[in-house]
Amino acid sequence: MGLTNYRTLKPLLDVHTHTVASGHAYSSLQEMVHAAAEKGLQVLGITEHGPSIPGTCSLLYFKNMHIIPRQMYGVRLLLGSEINILDTKGTLDMSEKYMDYLDLCIAGIHSICWQGGTRAQNTEGMMAAIRHPKVHIISHPADGVAELDFEALVLAARDAHTLLEVNNHSLAPCRKMTRATENNRTLLRLCRKHDVPVILGSDAHISFQIADYERALTLVEETEFPSEMIMNYHPEAFFEYLGIKTQ
Repeated sequence: MGLTNYRTLKPLLDVHTHTVASGHAYSSLQEMVHAAAEKGLQVLGITEHGPSIPGTCSLLYFKNMHIIPRQMYGVRLLLGSEINILDTKGTLDMSEKYMDYLDLCIAGIHSICWQGGTRAQNTEGMMAAIRHPKVHIISHPADGVAELDFEALVLAARDAHTLLEVNNHSLAPCRKMTRATENNRTLLRLCRKHDVPVILGSDAHISFQIADYERALTLVEETEFPSEMIMNYHPEAFFEYLGIKTQ
């Protein structure tokens, strides 16, 4: 597929975003949903940071999310968390009790609260999160914070029906994640090799960033990754693959 085709495809879904509740983002929940509607999205996920990130919301915030409508401005809203993988055992910083309050569970490694080890140990920790029955998506696995065996992760994700994310935000030059570009190329090539779908994540921390996949799409083009395997263009397939109820 050529450059023009990728750039003219319309994303319908962005499920990794943050509001002011995460402590270092800059738009309200309603501002985020309104921006998603203006961009023509069908589905928006708001996934506030888990409790190990300084300044994020309390666990009570997640427990009380039942009060929020799941349809706003014509957009289906999924409310969840980007939970932290803490160590090489795959320990998460949110209990299953609180995960049960969420529509969507993303899990990822953040340097501020990650206790890593060898490449093999790091891989085992992330694989434990991939296999967790309540985890839907692994955020920015290829950003370079932890050294990982990507082929092992891709195979584990395939078997568990957990999506691996290509994170647009971690590819930004200001993040200085020097390994992220090549790591994400490798991840995309391995997902294509093993017929494993991916999801693009804006990781938006302000409403203007919603569905911004510009840097991620450059890698998608370079690796000639099939559009039918990118869940952002196929909301029905996204819900089916993850086993999330559509109503």
